[in-house]
Amino acid sequence: MMIDQNDTFFKTHIEKMSQTPQNPEFHGEGDVWSHTQMVCESLVNSPAWQALDSRRQKILYTAALLHDIGKTTCTREENGTIVSPNHSSAGEKIARKTLWLDFGLCGTYESMRFRESVCSLIRHHSKPFHFYEVKEPERTVIVLATHGELVQDFTNEMLGVLVEADMKGRITESIDDRLEHLYLFLETAKEAGCLSTPFPFPSPFSRYAYLSGRDVFPGQELYNDTWGSVIMLAGLPGTGKDTYIKKHYPDLPMVSLDNLRKKMGVSPTESQWKVANAAKEQAKDYLRKKQPFVWNATNITPFMREKQIGLFKNYNASVKIVYLETEWDTLLSRNKSRENPVPETAIESMAEKLIPPNLNEAHEVEWVVT
Repeated sequence: MMIDQNDTFFKTHIEKMSQTPQNPEFHGEGDVWSHTQMVCESLVNSPAWQALDSRRQKILYTAALLHDIGKTTCTREENGTIVSPNHSSAGEKIARKTLWLDFGLCGTYESMRFRESVCSLIRHHSKPFHFYEVKEPERTVIVLATHGELVQDFTNEMLGVLVEADMKGRITESIDDRLEHLYLFLETAKEAGCLSTPFPFPSPFSRYAYLSGRDVFPGQELYNDTWGSVIMLAGLPGTGKDTYIKKHYPDLPMVSLDNLRKKMGVSPTESQWKVANAAKEQAKDYLRKKQPFVWNATNITPFMREKQIGLFKNYNASVKIVYLETEWDTLLSRNKSRENPVPETAIESMAEKLIPPNLNEAHEVEWVVT
């Protein structure tokens, strides 16, 4: 898959980028679209890009086209200076929506792998720019490399190819300093053993302990003192969460927000605090008994997942997130056949916010196509 710059949808984005200014100190070339074209040209002329297989070339080219698209929504002027705070995370969401809804990259492992590789590159493309400012360089590169466990085409090396093109595809006097940041980033990743592959943690428990910020060595094998697992389902309505649970966890009790809503007579469009509190109390009852169970809800953002995972961890449970995805048309068809379907506009809104889970969120994370 390669985004066609003549595509009608993408032409709209080109217009927005061409109307978005940049700080002339770092972008003497002018607007975002002028910079993007220079980045793409620098990328395809790069020996590192030319040495890649066609799949990874397409991933990097798509990421280059979309890497600064978040600036169209984040750019503003502060004290006479043009700034674009959080444009990487904003760009990730725009790219995911574009690739998912407009280009149909969803519902197969191949599509997810391509889409999320692009999104991960966009989300993290600013990190090497500021690598000298990082307090824990080794931890930074190890955490980044871990994304490659689930997003198999994302590596620190791939990120470096994109970032070098980003740095060279501009007019600025600070390019040499910026390139020094990048080369330090790549050298640190190489020395840590995670330049082209994820770091080889000794166990999922040890990996999560390190990724969640515990003061331990990355290669240290830790004693797993958890008593059992809470299975957290994640995914948009219509992805088949109930069916998946019946097939894979038929004997586990379930906390289901949909079931509680139905029982309490609360519509999905109403305030959910009563439902959330009831679910939390039900979960606490299982946790106190050290009873493994399934938490069944959409859980589409890290913020939504973090609140529940914090509760489970407080009771010393292990947490496994199972993220489900299916093709968009299939998802809508399944939703319509439900007894209480979610409005399609609400699902589209949820798709815009969705961020699939990563390994820094739980002891185990699995992505499943239904």
